[in-house]
Amino acid sequence: APAPPPAWHLFSNSAEVEALRRNLLAWYDRCKRDLPWRTLVRGDMENPALLSAVWVSEIMLQQTQVATVIDYYNRWMQKWPTLQALAQASLEEVNELWAGLGYYSRGKRLQEAARKVVSELAGQMPRTAENLQKLLPGVGRYTAGAIASISYGQATGVVDGNVIRVLCRLRCIGADSSSPAVIEQLWDMANALVDRSRPGDFNQALMELGATVCVPKAPLCGECPVKQHCQAWHRKLFGKPPPVPDVEDCGVGDCPLCPPATEPWDSSLGVTNFPRKAAKKPPRAMRTATCVLERRGCHAAAEYLIVQRPSSGLLAGLWEFPSLPLAQDLQEEKEREELADHLQAWMGRPVAAKGLQFIGEVIHIFSHIHQTYVVYSLHLDGDVTLDPALSPSRWVTEDEFHASAVSTAMKKV
Repeated sequence: APAPPPAWHLFSNSAEVEALRRNLLAWYDRCKRDLPWRTLVRGDMENPALLSAVWVSEIMLQQTQVATVIDYYNRWMQKWPTLQALAQASLEEVNELWAGLGYYSRGKRLQEAARKVVSELAGQMPRTAENLQKLLPGVGRYTAGAIASISYGQATGVVDGNVIRVLCRLRCIGADSSSPAVIEQLWDMANALVDRSRPGDFNQALMELGATVCVPKAPLCGECPVKQHCQAWHRKLFGKPPPVPDVEDCGVGDCPLCPPATEPWDSSLGVTNFPRKAAKKPPRAMRTATCVLERRGCHAAAEYLIVQRPSSGLLAGLWEFPSLPLAQDLQEEKEREELADHLQAWMGRPVAAKGLQFIGEVIHIFSHIHQTYVVYSLHLDGDVTLDPALSPSRWVTEDEFHASAVSTAMKKV
């Protein structure tokens, strides 16, 4: 079995824990940002609209910056102020409103969970982190902890990217912060630290600290309300760790939370020595041929063909211009031929490869894919009958295109 972490990496002093809670909450009360979902949660948490506000904001904030989320959140809550209203919406409507936020499966699962609350749970949200995670699709450990602590006052911690950074710096945790063992240790720490009387505010304060003060680069240590509890800050000031009771030379032996011996403390980095992550795998490169098919519709307005993606996988259920994944290193002539064959299946008539006009390339970075869209256009004369056996498709004007559930990548195209 791995050696247990030394006391230096833990919060084992109850007086220090109480002081940290007190200092962090006082700072939060004084400095927290005025965000729309926080205004709502000050009210009665039995109100269905307030429960929906917490849930929706937490799902939207995953992997997305606050500045981006605010407009989406306000539009969402105006359209579907309660889970009951969301449960009655169509997936198409959800995708249209979510378009541009990324990670489109989050919106889909949010609606699926709302429908389950209404149809299977008599409209009653589970009230504990354990049941939230167990009963609701798309609700993982973090989201369950956030909802349970903010909405229902359950004394349970949360661990997200901001919390990982704060805790790793507070206790000089230099092992790979994405490893299961370290993540589990951070959850234990978060659960031990959370304030029992104000768990929701404490969790938000910890995340707020990571978002505004204890940032990845150039952290504002001088403004930090808990710097006196921060082992990384102490080491930055004095050049070495503080005395460690009962442990000699932490980091030299088998400590599961210290940096590897091959990656020692770098004094030039200070507190930004922490956290540390294993090197990310580079995103895989993909090329896709995309054709903007244009025709003249009613009143001579230009219309464009969009088709719906499959209901699972990347960008599930969204609409796009007819597209075809390409093998790497294809010659342009071969790309045109393959795309022409693909379009022929849609239109039921031959498409000449030489008729496809090359427009350019669009690069879009997904979390794990470096996608290059090779963009062509084709102007069509006369009416085109599409094969109804293929994926759903429709002709749209430019305004209708932008109002549809299309990805940011397709808007670039």
